[in-house]
Amino acid sequence: MGISTYQKIVRAKMDPVMMKILDSSLVSICREMGITLMQTSYSTIFNEALDFSCALADKNGDMIACAEFCPAQIGGMPLLAKSMVKEIPIDTINEGDVILHNDPYRGGLHTPEHTFFKPFFIDGELMGFAVSIGHIAEVGGMVPGGFCGEATEIFHEGLRVPPIKIIEKGVHNKDIWRLLLANVRTPRYNFGDLSALISAVDLGVSKMEAIYKKYGSETINQTCSDLMDYSERRMRAEISEIPDGVYTFTDTIEDDGIEDKMFYISVEVHKNGTDIIADFSESSKQAKGPINATLGVTISATYNAMLHLTDPSIPKNSGCFRPIRIVAPPTSVVNVDFPAPEVGGNTEAHPKIAGVVIGALAEAVPHLAMAAEGATHGNFVFGGVHADTKEYFACYDIEAVGWGGRSFADGNDACDAINGNCRVTPVEVFEVRFPWRIEEWEFCIDSCGPGKYRGGSGYSKTMVCLNDEIMISQMTDRHKTDSWGLNGGGYGRRGATLFKKKDDKKWSNATDLYGKPSPSKFSNISIKKGDRVRLILPAGGGYGDPKLRDADHVKDDIAEGFISREFAQKHFGFQEDSQ
Repeated sequence: MGISTYQKIVRAKMDPVMMKILDSSLVSICREMGITLMQTSYSTIFNEALDFSCALADKNGDMIACAEFCPAQIGGMPLLAKSMVKEIPIDTINEGDVILHNDPYRGGLHTPEHTFFKPFFIDGELMGFAVSIGHIAEVGGMVPGGFCGEATEIFHEGLRVPPIKIIEKGVHNKDIWRLLLANVRTPRYNFGDLSALISAVDLGVSKMEAIYKKYGSETINQTCSDLMDYSERRMRAEISEIPDGVYTFTDTIEDDGIEDKMFYISVEVHKNGTDIIADFSESSKQAKGPINATLGVTISATYNAMLHLTDPSIPKNSGCFRPIRIVAPPTSVVNVDFPAPEVGGNTEAHPKIAGVVIGALAEAVPHLAMAAEGATHGNFVFGGVHADTKEYFACYDIEAVGWGGRSFADGNDACDAINGNCRVTPVEVFEVRFPWRIEEWEFCIDSCGPGKYRGGSGYSKTMVCLNDEIMISQMTDRHKTDSWGLNGGGYGRRGATLFKKKDDKKWSNATDLYGKPSPSKFSNISIKKGDRVRLILPAGGGYGDPKLRDADHVKDDIAEGFISREFAQKHFGFQEDSQ
């Protein structure tokens, strides 16, 4: 297809060399912001798990660059920024201000995710914002660690902070700090983590001021606009390669922690020319429990899916999102209405939303799609008073899952869910920081979904309590349902959370042992010294007919302990004499 006259004019105005220089520079600034955050934070969720993102926005709230941190936060950042500038008028924002925002009902993702904005000015004129988003491990509410699996309203999920100046003209607002720290169980750690997020935006602003000084406001502003236009054209070119049509897919969330019933996330993807519309109108009504997604989560998850299906070299800014539109009816599980709970929407609903978009488009572009991944972060949270230090501790522990097989490769073993990009905390750090001993941590044999390209394996982690008491909660999924395969691939094995009291002989789930409505979503179970908890994480689905799997790959999987000979015989047709 030829280039239109308009496109030729637009291209003629652009400076591709300057665009490359500036894009690289801006992404590098975002990476430096993230390194600063990681190195100055207090909690393992930042300095080990890397559950944060850093970005830059223009004065309108459009994202102009980001680093490769948490995809859920990257896609949600533009809505957060736009909601911030809507509530705090531009003409009231001053040099030295830092704005805090975590309200899910004002564009946020869920209450643990705190976003900081710091404006940068050139010659007294506002140019944009440095942005840091981080998952604070302790946010108050019903449970230590923030994930109340039995919440029935937003007020159970911790303190909501609408856009507010925590620093004004360089001066900390001590009243706001006192309010924030008075409502959490770990004020010392929260102060350290919030300060780390502020340090990140401080660095971003100083670096952006240097960039503007070097190249000039006119050049930078025009080039940022050009970069967004360029990303839009690149994304439209990718979308144009997808056959026109309407594509549908449905996945489930097994329960909401309150009622033992499934909730459906359904999508119709309408592809027409260079536009994509993802319509979630057939999804379930919002749940009583905390699995609901905010509109920001659903928008972010749809963007996330499209980024996985398109060229990764497209610059990540608001421009690449312009061809993608979302329909998500209010009061549904994909656009929750106040005051319903939603903390699990960003961790459990998000990967399912991204998964159904990928699953729908697998019909059109099977070579780009992957089978279902484990689609949960495990979200194992706990807290208590440490017997040795007498200090309250709280932890949000992220776990990893198996990813789905693809048309060209096996799924990744034990990776964070599709919207996380986070790391698990090493045993050595975990045992030093918290009163647990890890007794076992290993891949689950025969968990992978069989296929020409198998799904990634899940794992099992067993820990014993060393404290007098630890209160635990969890928000996870795929304990009753399996990860689906594609194009003839088989299901990946589901997960489980099991308990064994000190003197018990058998393992039991939260429903059987503690009477919880859900085995995967629960709150405030008291674990005593000598009790054990075992986390089993779900595996990924397979891709393609298992009988077509290369025999050498089957042998390797047997030799490395991912599958048994019996599993190989049953699913792959493996014969002993083929060794």
